[in-house]
Amino acid sequence: MFSHATVGATDIARAKDFYAVVLAPLGVDLKMDIKGALGFGPADQKRPMFFVLKPNNRQPMSVGNGTMVAFAAKDRRSVDAFHRAALAAGGVDAGAPGLRPHYHPNYYGAYVRDPDGNKLCAVCHFAE
Repeated sequence: MFSHATVGATDIARAKDFYAVVLAPLGVDLKMDIKGALGFGPADQKRPMFFVLKPNNRQPMSVGNGTMVAFAAKDRRSVDAFHRAALAAGGVDAGAPGLRPHYHPNYYGAYVRDPDGNKLCAVCHFAE
């Protein structure tokens, strides 16, 4: 259903350092690095699906209220690793790893905000 998702960044170099570390536990790596934009995607694919960029209108980036990008994790350990990596790389905790049975019985997620304030989630939908 989705082609890709984007979030804004004020400092592309800082964003590159953050996302390269945070997305690695989920099997996602850098696919594209051009002036003002980064593209990340699954390690086994060539095409980026998640973009971090400076806004094209040259206005300051802002965080959407209610906006979040959720990354699928293969297991709960990957969710935990994502959360640890995000905090170590300068992210802010927005919800520690754990079950959220109000979504469904196997929903295991963790929430963080990147250095620009964008909300991110890693979630595993499988029982372990």
